[in-house]
Amino acid sequence: MSIHLVGGGWSEDLFRHFLTEADSRAAGAARVIPRIGVLLVTSDEASGVDAHANYLSMLTGVSSCSPVITVLSDGSEAESALLSDIDGLLIGGGLTPAYLDAITPIVDEIRLLVADGLPYLGYSAGAALAADTAIIGGWKIGDVPIAAEDTGEDLDDVTVTEGLGLVDLAVDVHAAQWGTLGRLIASTEAGLVGGGVAIDEDTVLIVGDGTLHVEGLGSVWRVTSADNGVLVSTLGA
Repeated sequence: MSIHLVGGGWSEDLFRHFLTEADSRAAGAARVIPRIGVLLVTSDEASGVDAHANYLSMLTGVSSCSPVITVLSDGSEAESALLSDIDGLLIGGGLTPAYLDAITPIVDEIRLLVADGLPYLGYSAGAALAADTAIIGGWKIGDVPIAAEDTGEDLDDVTVTEGLGLVDLAVDVHAAQWGTLGRLIASTEAGLVGGGVAIDEDTVLIVGDGTLHVEGLGSVWRVTSADNGVLVSTLGA
């Protein structure tokens, strides 16, 4: 089973392989319809209703599945029930620091389930938090702007924290659309992270057992440390 990291966008192809893997896991548990645990964190009730409808429509439109969707408000924490009897876990998009607060009590349980073969899909915030060292927001390093302020996720300084540890690289999202590749480059050069990937919208990076595979309309930008700064390359779809 794989880790699916989506940079944003709503193309059905971004979710298809994840749901295929969930279907295989469900078959092993003698379930005909895979149960997909979905965690969404929103700022208010109205946006929660909209997010619930969007994810439900997308997932069931791709293939036959039973999404079990939990919608939390900012500042709330997820409970273990989210992970009960599921064949795949999807952590959605929104304010990344709020998602970090939500998953903190169940991080160890998520790690154990994924290590046991549970397919994981991180969408935007959920992709960023899949990292061992996660960039959760910010648009400045010291007094130097390194990204647009609107991409800061209510944080000024670039903030790096322990993530889920599902992949051993930092992950930034909406790369071409929001210009967050610059944040990853600057964070790597400053030594805040040891390198990573910045994923365009409508693009998914699928991390398997020793493999990296890109699908979708955009690119995955890979940033690594080099002797005189950083090296930027692309993993094309």
